[in-house]
Amino acid sequence: MDSVVTLTMNPAIDVSTSIARVVPIHKLRCADALRDPGGGGINVARVISRLGGSVTSIYPIGGISGRLLQRLVEDEGLAGVTFQVVGETRESFTVLETESGAEYRFVLPGPSLAQSEWRQGLDTLESLSNQTDILVMSGSLPPGLPHDFYACAARVAKGRGVKVILDTSGPALAAGLETGLFLIKPNLRELRELTGEALEDETSWVAVCSRLVTSGQVEVVALTLGDKGALLVSRNSTLRAPALAINAASTVGAGDSFLGAFVWALASGRDLKEAFRYGIAAGSAALLALGTQLCRHHDVERLYSQVIIDAL
Repeated sequence: MDSVVTLTMNPAIDVSTSIARVVPIHKLRCADALRDPGGGGINVARVISRLGGSVTSIYPIGGISGRLLQRLVEDEGLAGVTFQVVGETRESFTVLETESGAEYRFVLPGPSLAQSEWRQGLDTLESLSNQTDILVMSGSLPPGLPHDFYACAARVAKGRGVKVILDTSGPALAAGLETGLFLIKPNLRELRELTGEALEDETSWVAVCSRLVTSGQVEVVALTLGDKGALLVSRNSTLRAPALAINAASTVGAGDSFLGAFVWALASGRDLKEAFRYGIAAGSAALLALGTQLCRHHDVERLYSQVIIDAL
C-alpha cells in the first residue's frame, strides 16, 4: 500500500449531542455528549485507518483541548505527528434536534497561528515527504495563515514526487490549484464559489470540471453533490454516480468519509472507478452514524455493491 500523510492545520474536538427541541433563552438539557477527533485531514485519516490502511496525520495542538485531541487521535489507533502552538485547539459543536431531525452545527474559527507556528507544519511535512506517496490536505485554514499556505505545502510535496490531494474552499483552493494538483474534492457550493458560475445542471458541472482538468490545474475532480450523488472527471473519463437511498441519522462527515475511502482505495492499488465506488459507499455509510462518528467499515462494504456508476 502507498504511504499516506494527512495535513490538518485547523483540527478540532468535535462534540455532538441531541435534544428534543432547540429553543432560545431556556437552558437546554442535552443527551450525553460524544467527542471525536476532528478537522478534515484527521477525519480522512480515521476512515483510511478503519478500512485497514496505514496513514500518518500531521496537526497542531494547543492547550488543554490540544492534549485531549491528541489522546482522542491516539485512541483511534492513528499515527500522529504533532507540533505545539500557543492558542487553544478549537471545539466544534453539533446538536441534533430529535423532534424535527434538523442538525445545528456550531463551528469555531480556531486559534490564530503565528508565522513561526504554521511554519512548523511545513517543516514537519518536509521531513516526512521522502517517505510519502500521497498527501491529503483537508479542512479550513485557521486565522493567521496566508491563503496560499496549502499551495506552499503542495510545492514542498510535489518537489518530492508526492501526489497531492486538496479538500478546502475559497482562496485557499484557488491558490492550491495554481500548483497543479492530483485531485480536488469540492462540493457544489464550493465549486460555485471557485468559478463564480451558477452551475445549475449536470452539463455545466461536467463542463467546469473538465475545464479544470484540461487547463492542467488538477488531474481529477471529485464533485460531491449531496442527495444528487457525485461526479468524477479526469482526462480520460467522466463518471456519474447517483446517491444511494439512505435514511440519514446525520449528514456530518459524509464528505470526509467519501475522501477517506477514495484515498484508501487508490493507495491500495485500485483504479479511479473503483476508488469512486468506495467513496460513494463511504459517504453514504457516514449518513447512518450519529454525530461525527464517520462511516463504519461494515457499512461501507455492505453499500459498496449497491453503488451504480455510469460513464458519461
